[in-house]
Amino acid sequence: MQTPSATSRFHPPVSASGPGRALSRRDFLWQSGGGLGGLALASLLNSEAATDESGRFGARPHHPARAKRVIQFFMSGAASHLDLFDYKPSLVKYAGKPSDFGEPVEAFQDGLGPWLKPVWDFRPYGQCGKLLGEPVAALGSVVDELAFIHNLTSTSGVHSNATLLQSTGFQLPGYPGAGCWASYALGTLNENLPAFVVLPDHRGYPSNGVKNWDAAFLPSQHSGTVIYPGTETPINDLFPHRTGDYITDDGESAVRATLAELNHQHAAGRPGDSRLEARIRSYELAARMQLTAPEALNLKAEPAHVLKLYGLERGPQTWPKEINPEEEVHHFSTKCLAARRLLERGVRFVQIWSGNDNSFPRRNWDSHENIRQDHGPLAFGMARGCAALIQDLKQRGLLEDTIILWTTEFGRMPSSQGGTGRDHNPFVFTNWLCGGGIKGGITHGESDQWGYKPLDRTSPTRVYDIHATILHLLGLDHERVTVRHNGTDRRLTDVHGHVIRELLA
Repeated sequence: MQTPSATSRFHPPVSASGPGRALSRRDFLWQSGGGLGGLALASLLNSEAATDESGRFGARPHHPARAKRVIQFFMSGAASHLDLFDYKPSLVKYAGKPSDFGEPVEAFQDGLGPWLKPVWDFRPYGQCGKLLGEPVAALGSVVDELAFIHNLTSTSGVHSNATLLQSTGFQLPGYPGAGCWASYALGTLNENLPAFVVLPDHRGYPSNGVKNWDAAFLPSQHSGTVIYPGTETPINDLFPHRTGDYITDDGESAVRATLAELNHQHAAGRPGDSRLEARIRSYELAARMQLTAPEALNLKAEPAHVLKLYGLERGPQTWPKEINPEEEVHHFSTKCLAARRLLERGVRFVQIWSGNDNSFPRRNWDSHENIRQDHGPLAFGMARGCAALIQDLKQRGLLEDTIILWTTEFGRMPSSQGGTGRDHNPFVFTNWLCGGGIKGGITHGESDQWGYKPLDRTSPTRVYDIHATILHLLGLDHERVTVRHNGTDRRLTDVHGHVIRELLA
């Protein structure tokens, strides 16, 4: 059902182009002064008019939803399931022996050295007794909330392709990210903030960059909005730069009027083209965010006990160049706390990235050289932030309708590379989920004795199944959330995907 338009609610002047013809929403925005100021005014006056041209913005779900929100943690570079979550006694027993997979193996960098045992000890945690590696021990406090999937497979061992597969459901660029589909199908819970927010690693973007969260052929307002919490400018271009003190009110008004006229001319010659409308919506959102985002991202407003929970009680510091666990806790926990503040203010989907630095010694999850050196600090910081966020959401009553997904693009090989590293393993890896209708304290699917491939190779779990399950918990039938594009009905799960019923509480 369409909400009332600005025209019908506020009875603006009739259009000069025809006596008695009411202004369209777009005409009203242009004639109200255009630019950011006019768009903000129209938006603030008409808070009920936020429906996109497809009619899906704020649409009702297909069935009763168990969850409203999603957080996706993405470990960029391929985190090792074998050293963090998927303990294999055979690797301990046969450590240092020549690896034998029982079949020819084409490794990404020929990392087929002797079997490499987990580089850290594992201990059981929680009532479920789940074994966790030492760097992720912090997750032990919430492990009974987690559901592990140890038989996930990828169709590519190349970072760029495998990352796109996990983030968009396709190996090639040009497809919307999972958060874009959630925004498109369900809209936002607060029109003053984006439906889909991306919190990148402080060191840079992952493989493919913005293609992981771009809306592609969906209306562009559903793209992820990039935010850097804890920095001087968390959102680029939200406010004038401090060097722009030469800008006057009259000059800004003149620029807005000129932009409005250019927009009018552009749209007049392109009937049916929704891109300008999408841009207008983006500017409207930017105007509203000027009022809302600073408060949402003000982490200093949190009480001391919350900052202590996240390991942020000491506040921002100047860290040495050498990566250490404390630095990783600071950066990752800052994103986790910001995510909680955004979620409770109505953001639908938050994506948090970890590990995007290709310098040497390597500081991402792509540990070809040294698992202990690379994974240790990253895993410690990740586990502290994730555990704190889960506890924080639970005590606020938000975990029950918030889905959390932890993923990476593929796993790492049980054989060694260079003695202390591991090569890419697209054949099996681990995800975990919790909250939002997920059954906690369980494991779904197993890998084989080496952690090389699924134990049951006839029924692995794939990313399409993960996405189908998340959409199901959001109240959506993954086969019905489609868009016609270039003659094909496209969807997040392509032509695949089954809801993993065993994960549902």
